[in-house]
Amino acid sequence: MSLKAYISTITATLCLCLGALAQSSPALPAASLSASTPDVTHNGVATVPEYEIGADDILAINVWKEPDLCRTVPVRPDGKITMPLLGDLQAAGRTPLRLQQDIQQGLKAYVSVPEVTVTVQEVKSLKFNIVGQIMKPGSYPLSESTTVLDAIAQAGGVGIYAKTNSIYVLRLRADGSSVQLPFHYKQVLKGSNLSQNIKLQSRDTIVVP
Repeated sequence: MSLKAYISTITATLCLCLGALAQSSPALPAASLSASTPDVTHNGVATVPEYEIGADDILAINVWKEPDLCRTVPVRPDGKITMPLLGDLQAAGRTPLRLQQDIQQGLKAYVSVPEVTVTVQEVKSLKFNIVGQIMKPGSYPLSESTTVLDAIAQAGGVGIYAKTNSIYVLRLRADGSSVQLPFHYKQVLKGSNLSQNIKLQSRDTIVVP
């Protein structure tokens, strides 16, 4: 066999082997275009909402290379903050990203390329209320894991004349209506009806008759 024929035979054999290998190998999946998208969803919707700024929250506002514009400010009861050059700005009800964009837009008249970051330094707007036959009625800061029983303990416990089987949580709905969620204090203490020991939401009011 000539050298040329030998090389042709080897080349044809390699082509056949490579073709068979390509057919037998599983196709690789396409690269994901949403690698940074949260994968925890409920009914197709991401379950991690963006935090909305509220009254009394403390915000840290930084403008790159503009130290005179950097400051830590509280959100006033009217929901606004005060910034140099811009005056009063609405903060409550906005996410930090939305407020950051508002500040950047306002500063374009004074700074060529404003780079702004807004950080919620202290969350003070999330609160619950507890009223009635309780040792220390009032408004309290709300942590993520506060339950009804936690709240009652934080407020010093129920009074001696409290109707412990008539306690309820008054919860406001988004449409402005309200719902009463019952809480049988003694039953929960005994380990029954534990489902009534719910986690509180901001603006919940515990009523102890």
